[in-house]
Amino acid sequence: MSDCAQHFGIDITFVLNADTGYVFNLSDSMYEEVIIRFRALYPRASFISGITAVGTDTENFQASSYHSHLDIAQQHEPCEVMIMTSQALNSLDPEKRRDAYFEIAERIKVPALVHALEPAFVPWATPFDPWLLHQLAGHEKFVGGKISTLDEPHFLYWAAMCRDLGLNFVPHSGDDFGISSAIKMGLPLLIGAGVSACPLICAALKYWREENFDSRVYKLFEAFQSLEDSVFRLNGKGSASGYKHSTAEILKLLGIIESAEIHPDCPDTREGDETEKMREALIRPMRMAERMQIPFYSFPS
Repeated sequence: MSDCAQHFGIDITFVLNADTGYVFNLSDSMYEEVIIRFRALYPRASFISGITAVGTDTENFQASSYHSHLDIAQQHEPCEVMIMTSQALNSLDPEKRRDAYFEIAERIKVPALVHALEPAFVPWATPFDPWLLHQLAGHEKFVGGKISTLDEPHFLYWAAMCRDLGLNFVPHSGDDFGISSAIKMGLPLLIGAGVSACPLICAALKYWREENFDSRVYKLFEAFQSLEDSVFRLNGKGSASGYKHSTAEILKLLGIIESAEIHPDCPDTREGDETEKMREALIRPMRMAERMQIPFYSFPS
């Protein structure tokens, strides 16, 4: 990913511990181990780390439940933190939910993002309504936010509100079904597809710029979107949570990781031969990468 960014002249920031569902499976020691390993590779680079509730029930919100992740992340500055939702936080009405975010913010010492998502990722999730988004966007510690979405145009709502009201708050796209929208609007992507299609997205970011514009970028948009439509496909229950398994299969096929095995306590796996499904899904984007001479995106020889 670093090689991709350098090759195409793109700025990237690594995001750690930020998968809703997976982060709930991490003990505090495992959570910190991820950051320690990153720091060993990148001693001075900033990163974004997700923080969520630890050791609490699903009904009674306590801001202190976010402190352990927050304190660990802030020990490894420079960094930003992203307040991941939790079931107790998500269950609050809009005004109490705002107050809860503000209470968490009292302990934050670094730039922070807020995070919302639609039920395609976890069934109990509810996106921010316009009033809540406006309230959070006005807080001095919240520099931006991410909306994880697939079928719904929530990211477009966020972008329009922040632009039209002149809010000092940057929407980050978590819309894996609409990657090109954020690129065209010049807004940052904070998506799982940034892992499985990094070279293609870096190339698109470069070739969409006026000074480097290449009309083939439209076909590139289509190619990596076709891939991510497979990675984030919904199952019979309307859930895309198995994308972690699909992404791992792609990374294994690309020779980046040795095993597609995910955390043993994480139930978000695909049925059937996911390796073969992802191999087929890679055909079109790999053809496009070859035609546009995009490096770092081929099966190992």
